[in-house]
Amino acid sequence: MKSLTPFYDPSISYEDNYANGPFGLFTQLSHVEHVATQTSQFLNLDVNLPFGMPAGPLLNANYIKAAFAYGFDLCVYKTVRTRFHKCHPLPNVLSVHPNGKLSSHLDIVLADTNYTQPLSITNSFGVPSLAPDVWQPDMADAVKAAGQGQYVIGSFQGTQGHGEIEKDYALAAKLVRETNAPILEANLSCPNEGASKLLCFDVDKVERIVNEIKNAVPDRPLILKLAYFPDDEKIISLLTKVGSIIDGLSAINTLSAKPVNANGQPALGENRKEGGICGDAIRWAGLDMVSRLDKYRKQMDLKFAIIGVGGVSTSEHYHQFIKSGADAVMSATGAMWNPLLAIEIKKSLN
Repeated sequence: MKSLTPFYDPSISYEDNYANGPFGLFTQLSHVEHVATQTSQFLNLDVNLPFGMPAGPLLNANYIKAAFAYGFDLCVYKTVRTRFHKCHPLPNVLSVHPNGKLSSHLDIVLADTNYTQPLSITNSFGVPSLAPDVWQPDMADAVKAAGQGQYVIGSFQGTQGHGEIEKDYALAAKLVRETNAPILEANLSCPNEGASKLLCFDVDKVERIVNEIKNAVPDRPLILKLAYFPDDEKIISLLTKVGSIIDGLSAINTLSAKPVNANGQPALGENRKEGGICGDAIRWAGLDMVSRLDKYRKQMDLKFAIIGVGGVSTSEHYHQFIKSGADAVMSATGAMWNPLLAIEIKKSLN
């Protein structure tokens, strides 16, 4: 597949993308082809197609308006915090070239600016956030832009070092609720936010966070964004603790690896020897996680929705995730380089 111009420009800073983006086809909204679909149920809401973009590429309302216009019906507003949090310096996005699929064991991978299909990239931003007085009115604007059968999902996370992390998650949830976002998503899969490196693996802390959020915002469905869980015991433990409380699980975020340049040096800089990888090389992990979540959802008679994420770049990939047990599917890397992806998937259903 020939690459289109990505709507997020990896050659410029996050701040410049925020101020000046989106780019490529996302600047051309007047003649977008509309493809009708039979509506589906997602979290008891009528959605045109249970497909969209996860937290990451949709930096603000301008991006979400373009995504809605191109038929991405579930749009996650990039993760916000209760206070300003700066972005990592460039580079944030590089193309990576693993030998086949990426393992979950911190592979060393070549990284450069040669963005070739099938595409995998680094995702090294550090979960930046503008202050609530900036993002709240902007998220509210994005929420109002949703057409019939389209929804903004407000992604948020707590920040270490500002009191109890559980309280900060709950405050972030309340701030998102104030924008009228119809669905909440708590990001639990950012590195360095809990025990065992990833917060979602600290099951007791996850339970406390979920209870705080649900007490603070009882009237909105809550999705948890998860990483890849190598062992089933941890999945069973998580579902035992929160499976009947939460409304959805989104999996996966990224797989961590060690990107290096042609000289073998850390491609993201000496201070960032590891980084999250998304795109084609992690699709196996997304499919595997979805099928396992679906297996235990059935065994434990739980009702939460499953959102499948990871390496979706064709309509075939969308159908693979649905067959594996996903109730909805999202694409970040694939959609960034092919804004026509949602339209292609809708055509494949007709």
